[in-house]
Amino acid sequence: MVQLGYFTLETADIGKAKAFYAGLFGWTFDDSASHATYAHVRDSEPPFGFTKVERVGGFPNLYFRVHDITAACARVTELGGKAALPAQGSTGLSCRVCDDQGLTFSLWQPTDGD
Repeated sequence: MVQLGYFTLETADIGKAKAFYAGLFGWTFDDSASHATYAHVRDSEPPFGFTKVERVGGFPNLYFRVHDITAACARVTELGGKAALPAQGSTGLSCRVCDDQGLTFSLWQPTDGD
């Protein structure tokens, strides 16, 4: 069964988001896994973080963990959806896709292969 493996929340200001959510929920951030356009929330399950964007869309970006991102992207297309090309990141391959009705989400194949 495929489950949610990761998600991001969009923000226009990483510093403000960190301060707000640390104050609201007590969240702490992993500076070694963060950078100017991304803040990783420490000790979360599933893992997640904040991504800096110019214009906030108001929706989380859900990453569903898959074992074979190439096969999963092909299946999205077979079922009438659309898939971008997978991109390599520090934690593995990810790809933005949409279903046959236009709902957007992402697929994620971790580097560790799980």
